[in-house]
Amino acid sequence: PPRSTLFPYTTLFRSRLPQICSNMLKFSERIPSNSNRIVNLTLSLTAEQRTRSRHRFITEQGIEISLSLPRGTILQHNDTLCCENQSNLLRIIAAPEPVLTVTSFNNVDLIKAAYHLGNRHVPLEIKLNYLRLSPDPVLQNMLQELGLDINSEILPFQPEMGAYGRKYHSH
Repeated sequence: PPRSTLFPYTTLFRSRLPQICSNMLKFSERIPSNSNRIVNLTLSLTAEQRTRSRHRFITEQGIEISLSLPRGTILQHNDTLCCENQSNLLRIIAAPEPVLTVTSFNNVDLIKAAYHLGNRHVPLEIKLNYLRLSPDPVLQNMLQELGLDINSEILPFQPEMGAYGRKYHSH
């Protein structure tokens, strides 16, 4: 039997897809941020949203856009994306979001905390004087039991990309 008989809804949706998405800007290429071109759109995203390589969003200017980046792309604060028709540039901004900021007077305690959180594969922002993670009451309790200071804040969260998150990784 013809494909349209087997999958009538899929065929119907595909036939309407160009009409639905015809006006939406599609961004599929990351370009160097030091480009001299003028950025005309901005998009504030949480850390989790910056891991979505294929998704629809609304820019700060109220324009609906589509990301169609290579799978596994993780966007960073100040990344610049180019529209498929080359007419628009989009700047990615790390949006403020709820986080736990972990500090200690003893850097060894922070290193131990990073070790324990890493064993749990927790997305983690690591700096010399603090660790930052998404709120989690179980992890917060563990960190308090380790004697660390924890502050609940609303700040941009920029976790480490991990050993395999680098662009030029190879085995």
